[in-house]
Amino acid sequence: MMKLMKTPENRQVSLVYLALLAVAIGIVTGIGAIILRVLISIVHNIAFLGKFSLTYDANVPTPAGPWGPFVILAPVIGGLIVVFMVRRWAPEAKGHGVPEVMDAIYYRGGRIRPAVVVIKSLASALSIGSGASVGREGPIIQIGSGIGSVLGQMFNLRSWQVITLVAAGAGAGIAATFNTPLGAVMFAIELMLPEFSARTLLPVVLATGTATYVGRLAFGMEPAFLVGAYERPELFVPLSLDMLPLYVIFGLISGVGATFFVKGLYKIEDLFDDWKANPYLKNFAAMLSLGILMYVLFQTTGMYHTASVGYDTIQAILTGQITAPAFLLLLFVLKFLATSISLGGGASGGVFSPSLFLGATLGGAFGAFLNLLFPWLGFSPITFALIGMATMVGGSTGATMTSIMMIFEMTGDYSITVAAIVAVVVAVGVRTMLSPEDIYTMKLVRRGHYVPRDRRSHMFPIRLAREAMEPVVLCIDRQAVGQPAPYKRPVAAPRVFAVIEEGKRIVGVVEVNPDDPEQAVGLMIPGPFAIVRETNFLQTAMTHIANRGRRAALVVPDGAAPRARNIVGVLTREAIADTVLRDFRT
Repeated sequence: MMKLMKTPENRQVSLVYLALLAVAIGIVTGIGAIILRVLISIVHNIAFLGKFSLTYDANVPTPAGPWGPFVILAPVIGGLIVVFMVRRWAPEAKGHGVPEVMDAIYYRGGRIRPAVVVIKSLASALSIGSGASVGREGPIIQIGSGIGSVLGQMFNLRSWQVITLVAAGAGAGIAATFNTPLGAVMFAIELMLPEFSARTLLPVVLATGTATYVGRLAFGMEPAFLVGAYERPELFVPLSLDMLPLYVIFGLISGVGATFFVKGLYKIEDLFDDWKANPYLKNFAAMLSLGILMYVLFQTTGMYHTASVGYDTIQAILTGQITAPAFLLLLFVLKFLATSISLGGGASGGVFSPSLFLGATLGGAFGAFLNLLFPWLGFSPITFALIGMATMVGGSTGATMTSIMMIFEMTGDYSITVAAIVAVVVAVGVRTMLSPEDIYTMKLVRRGHYVPRDRRSHMFPIRLAREAMEPVVLCIDRQAVGQPAPYKRPVAAPRVFAVIEEGKRIVGVVEVNPDDPEQAVGLMIPGPFAIVRETNFLQTAMTHIANRGRRAALVVPDGAAPRARNIVGVLTREAIADTVLRDFRT
C-alpha cells in the first residue's frame, strides 16, 4: 500500500501551478491550430490548384484548377495516405476525434498517447485539404487535448488534474479555431469536464483565453462568418412572443434533422464496417464517390459545396447568395451523405463543421420557404440559417449552451437570441427523445463505454463527519483483551465500534455488539487511519482516505488530540458509501 502511495501518478500540484500549465497549453494549442490551418492550406492548394501556397481562405469558393476532371482523385490520394498513417501509428486518429477524447477522460484517466497529436494533425490536414467532408474542429480538439494530456503525464499529475488539462486543451482548440472563447469554455463544461468547480474551471478559462489571443494574432479579430444585411421581422424582437410557435416548429424540424444526422451517420459507418473488404479498397471507393460528387457540383454550380469544411457554402448562405429552398435541401442531403461516407471510409476530421453546414442549409430552406408563402412578412433565409446552425449543432452534439453561445460569437449577430434559445432547446429535446445518445456519445456506447451526461449537485460532500460516522463506544488495550474495558461510552446506534490500542498507538478498530460492546462481531480494521474532526466536511474525510490510501478515518472532537480515548467515531468506506447512496434517493 505504501508503495502505491509513492507512485508519481499521485502527485498533486497547486491551483496556481495548474493554471500556469493551462496557459502553456493555451499557447501551444493556439500554435497548433495555426500549424493545422497552414497544413490544410498547403494540401488544399496542391490538391485543387496545383501550386504550393500558404494562402487559403475556406470562406471563399475555390476556383477551377489545372487538374480538370482529375481533381476527382484528390480525396482518393489524400484518403489512402490517411488510412496508411492511421493504421500504422495511431488508430485513435481515425474519425471525428471528440469521442476519443471523452473516452480518455472517463475511461483512461485522461491519458492520450503523444503520437495521436502528431498523426491527428497530419491525417486531418490531408483529409480536409484533399476534399473529405469533415471539419477541422474535431482534430484541433483532439490535438489540444493530447497536448494537455502529455503535459499532465509529463509532470506526473493526479488523474483529476490530467483530465482538467485535457478539457482545457479541448476548449483551447475550439477557441483558437473559431475565435469563440466563451463558447469554448461552455464546450469544455458541457462535454468534457466530469467535475465543474473553481479548480477545474480556472484552468479551462485560462487555456481558452490564451489560445484565443494566439489565434487572433494569426487570424485576426473578425468572427468566423460575415452575415449579410437582412430584414429582421418583428417576431425576432425579444419582447414579441406572439410568433413563439414558429420557433418551436423549426426546433421540431431541426431535432428530427439532427436525429437523422446522428443515426444516419452511424448507419452508413456500419455499412462500411460490414463490408468485408480491404480498408484501402473501402477508402478508395468512398473518396472516389466524394470526388465525383464535388466535381459534378462544381461543374453545375461553380462551387465544390460538399468538399472539406464547407465554409464557403455557409458564407454564401449567410450573405444571401443561395436562397432557393429546393437547392438548399439538396445540399443538406448531399452534405450528410458526403460526411457520412467520409467518416465511414476512414477520413480524419470533425463533425462540428458539417453540423454548421447542415443547420445553415436546413434553416435557409425553412426561411426561404416562409418567404415564398408570406413575402409581405419579410422572412429571410439568413435569419433561419443562423438559428439552424445553432439548432443542428446543439441537437446533434447535445451541447445546448455551447451551440447558442458559439453561433453568436462566430457571426457577431445577437439579434436572434430568443429565437435561437427556444429553437435549440426544442431541437435538443426532440433529438433526445428520438435518440438518447448524441453524435459523440453514441460512438462510445456502441463500444460499451457509457458517459454520464446528467449533472447534478449532491449534498453528501457537505455533510459533517459526525453526521456520517459510526460511533466508538469502547477503547481496548490489545494486551488486555478479555479483561473489563477501562473506557466505555454509552451510545445507541445500529453499528458501533471499539478502538484497539497498543501502548499509546492505535492499531485498529473493530465492530462490536451494541448490547455487549466487549464482544466483537466483525474483523479488525487495521491502521494506519486518516484523522478528521467532527466538523470537517465529508468531502475532506473522503479526500484524506483516498489520498493516503486508508481503510477508514477516525473522528475526534474539534481541538482534541488524536488519542485513542478521544476517538468518538469511525468513518468506514461502507459508512461513506451509505451516505452517498442516501443522496441518490428519489
